[in-house]
Amino acid sequence: MTNNHSKESHATRRGGAPLAIAIAVACVGGFSMLIADYGPRNKPKVQTAAEAHYSTTGDAARAAGAKVMPTEPKPQLEPDAPGPKPVQPANPVRSGDN
Repeated sequence: MTNNHSKESHATRRGGAPLAIAIAVACVGGFSMLIADYGPRNKPKVQTAAEAHYSTTGDAARAAGAKVMPTEPKPQLEPDAPGPKPVQPANPVRSGDN
């Protein structure tokens, strides 16, 4: 006598709990991203005319009375770095040697 449980197992199967949990986690994550992107704390801030006038940090610093100076350019030829020099390979590869 063989027992065929294929019809019974489909009718009484309860494997939907992990799927339901995964769907719930995905929905909560999606809603939290929407709230973070478009929520009440993410509204554009209204600025006064004086605040909106300065478009760069340098402009705002000059308006506050700071002296803004450009950085010094690097020299074209920099001195050798301290420490050991890189070692040349023992057998340099030349284009004519194969």
